[in-house]
Amino acid sequence: APGEMTRVEWRGKPVWIVRRTPEMLESVKSSDSKVADPRSERNKELTPEYARNEVRSIKPEYLVVVGICSHLGCSPVDKFKAQPEPFESDWKGGFYCPCHGSLFDLAGRVYKNKPAPDNLAVPPHTFLSDSKILIGVDPKA
Repeated sequence: APGEMTRVEWRGKPVWIVRRTPEMLESVKSSDSKVADPRSERNKELTPEYARNEVRSIKPEYLVVVGICSHLGCSPVDKFKAQPEPFESDWKGGFYCPCHGSLFDLAGRVYKNKPAPDNLAVPPHTFLSDSKILIGVDPKA
């Protein structure tokens, strides 16, 4: 359902599939100035070419990311509700890593001046149908 996250495993790693609402996608646009690498250009091996865009996805509605913080490998928690939070007064929703306080927006992009150096990784994936995603296979394969 829109606004919810599905958790799967791929190569022993947690993979999160978030079906984003139009409001969630708006919040991604509004966090461009707060994130360190808005177009995923810094560490290219973490983001396949087809996901190097503002929303970091093939289909804007669906975010597919590896649920491991790029700092020390902790697992961030989903905090999708836009509301003031102890870690960010103007929180628009995204992921919070409780280990050292790294923040990621609803596209998995890391906030500036946080311990995590990179955005959450986007695993290779392709759509088999409108609602079926295959993790681990590049769409061009």
